[in-house]
Amino acid sequence: MQRRPATTAAMMPADETARLAGRFPAGFTWGVATSAYQVEGAARVDGRGDSIWDEFCRRPGAIRDGSSGDEACDHYHRAEADIDLMADLDVRAYRCSISWPRVQPLGSGAWNRKGFDFYERLVDRLLRHGIAPHLTLYHWDLPLALQSKGGWTQRDTVHRYVDYAIEVGRRLGDRVASIATHNEPWVIAMLGHEAGTFAPGVRSRRAAMLVSHHLLLSHGLALQALRASGVRTPLGIVLNQSPIHPASDSVEDLARARLDDGLIIRWYMDPLLLGRYPDDVLSFLGADAPQVPAGDLETVRQPLDFLGINYYTRNVSGTGEALNAPGPGREVTDMGWEVFPAGLTELLLRLDADYALPPIYITENGAAYPDQLIAGRVRDEARIRYLSSHIAAMADALANGVDVRAYFVWSLLDNFEWADGYSRRFGIVYVDYANQQRILKDSAIWYRDFLAATRGARQHKH
Repeated sequence: MQRRPATTAAMMPADETARLAGRFPAGFTWGVATSAYQVEGAARVDGRGDSIWDEFCRRPGAIRDGSSGDEACDHYHRAEADIDLMADLDVRAYRCSISWPRVQPLGSGAWNRKGFDFYERLVDRLLRHGIAPHLTLYHWDLPLALQSKGGWTQRDTVHRYVDYAIEVGRRLGDRVASIATHNEPWVIAMLGHEAGTFAPGVRSRRAAMLVSHHLLLSHGLALQALRASGVRTPLGIVLNQSPIHPASDSVEDLARARLDDGLIIRWYMDPLLLGRYPDDVLSFLGADAPQVPAGDLETVRQPLDFLGINYYTRNVSGTGEALNAPGPGREVTDMGWEVFPAGLTELLLRLDADYALPPIYITENGAAYPDQLIAGRVRDEARIRYLSSHIAAMADALANGVDVRAYFVWSLLDNFEWADGYSRRFGIVYVDYANQQRILKDSAIWYRDFLAATRGARQHKH
């Protein structure tokens, strides 16, 4: 593992970094994020069961480079060193997920002691280093045994998930800084069950919308159960969100943008915070809309201690445009996503105006670039610009009264980027997959210096 400080040449000037750092209050949480399937590897070690992503990766053509998360970053065996690396970067918060099939291989029945032992050690080591653990219960890796019974299309899976949430809360709830129920239910429902480009690879709008409801219901039931069991740590959910901009001023494009806003943002925010689904989306879905039993929406609308928001870009929507289409002449990342930091400010101000929001955590923000390791160094100035501009956009929202309390860079490590395999690198730490060496990119050094500046600014204010 490389720990030597990289030169700060070509990075943001120190005074500019200090000014940006000074825009945030004392107590603001700064961290990095990963997810279990993307980094852990050890897919068949210590009793872990198969997940839907293990099976999906075995399908020819499902993953761009034909890879899988079998080894990933081998974080399962290298967690201690990775936590030491976080400590070297002076990171004080780490968002990670629990692998459900690692702690309960069949998604019901017996718990796997060795799986839980791993997370116990992880949390304890983080705490010894002064790093606050922020857990996500479900980051897409459903136990395959549950999928064989219908997965998230089945109401029984909701109850199996609540059992799982209670057990995680019982074992770890007293030592973590927050627990999020789900990461990006829109992705699980729409990419996993309508587009079929993510696991489990189903292509049915009706199934997707039913899955979205079951995910929200499981969230509400899990919050009730965790609180009833005595868990006192902040509880919430993580949504992927973007402002939806029409591709043109035509009536058709304006209507499509409004509908996409409903499908991506309001379909999740309205039940969580208002206790209802949006009427325009229900009308559009018709027979594909989920049948919602009496009482479900009251259960979904549980008090949130925080709302996690993952932001990467805006969406451009229209009758002839694909979502995420970049504007002409705009900078794009290696994912083809437009770099649009103003969209984060716009999104936060809009949500604050439309809803009575709980505290906001920016649970993911980052960018993939075609990083090259040259002479032991990754000069990723574009990523530094991306991160600093989005942190500034978050500061603009904060200055306008939005209660933002945390920011997590996606991601600590280069990792398995789902259907893109290892062809896209989001990390601020470069991973040489041939030997699992970790090498700090220039962005990691910049983030370390920025975190130091936030602490310096705090001391200066006092």
